[in-house]
Amino acid sequence: MSIEEYRLKNKRIRDPMSILIDGKKTAQDIKNEIAARVAEIKQAGGKQPHLAAILVGEDGASQTYVGAKVKACEEVGFTSTLVRLAAEVSEEELLQTVEDINQNLDIDGLIVQLPLPAHISVDKVTNRIRPEKDVDGFTPANVGRLTLNWPAYVSATPYGIVELLKRYQIETSGKHCVVIGRSHIVGSPMSILMARNGYPGNATVTLTHSKTKDLATICRMADVLIVAIGKPEFVTADMVKPGAVVIDVGIHRIVDETKKTGFRLIGDVKYDEVAPIASAITPVPGGVGPMTIAALLYNTLQSAEKKVFG
Repeated sequence: MSIEEYRLKNKRIRDPMSILIDGKKTAQDIKNEIAARVAEIKQAGGKQPHLAAILVGEDGASQTYVGAKVKACEEVGFTSTLVRLAAEVSEEELLQTVEDINQNLDIDGLIVQLPLPAHISVDKVTNRIRPEKDVDGFTPANVGRLTLNWPAYVSATPYGIVELLKRYQIETSGKHCVVIGRSHIVGSPMSILMARNGYPGNATVTLTHSKTKDLATICRMADVLIVAIGKPEFVTADMVKPGAVVIDVGIHRIVDETKKTGFRLIGDVKYDEVAPIASAITPVPGGVGPMTIAALLYNTLQSAEKKVFG
């Protein structure tokens, strides 16, 4: 049976043998583990891990994301500091704020919420963060350490994906992994992680992007397909090999008048078509998304315990 025939026959019927990769539950498990470790640190007289976040401007989505991070810190017993700056803040003032936090010995991790206003260089701000406090894993030092397979702070989404693959015991060694999207935040580090000597890893990796020719054919070769292209429902059933593991990084809000909120969330993968074909798949919402904050908390704990840079 061809993929197209399979898709038409099973359009809305999930194969009972397929696995739903539950990021929401896994993220909660990780937060519980972190909270237990923080309790041990406090009981031994140690310092609570401390995460600082800088929020520039009044962007609604950014405020929501930062608010969720602050709430998660409270959940696991971290101290958190939120620094709010006006959208008109000068680049020099923002850089000085970063430097002040760099010098604060009580703060273990620092994130600068993106996006930043157009007049501020993201590269300059990222480069100003001390690597040992870069719990977002964006600085050149951490990216370089990741490439060398040295201890590093791995950016949140790739870390979350790796942890999902590990906890669901999905085999990656010798498998063909196709990554769609080459961003510095997801696609590129994801390709490095899947190719490295370790688990998850040891895969043969193809990194695809907007200039890739015959993308559908390449996707159909994937045992593990990681989709981070930022286009709603871009991957359809005819692009997926039956039995593949599908990781959907995308999240998009679309109008849906049948919902009380007036909208619903979808991913980069056309879930209803692909789920019956995949051996395992992440949903949207509730898949990769919840893992990002869990990864940020994990990196902050690692920083507090000097596990990466010593």
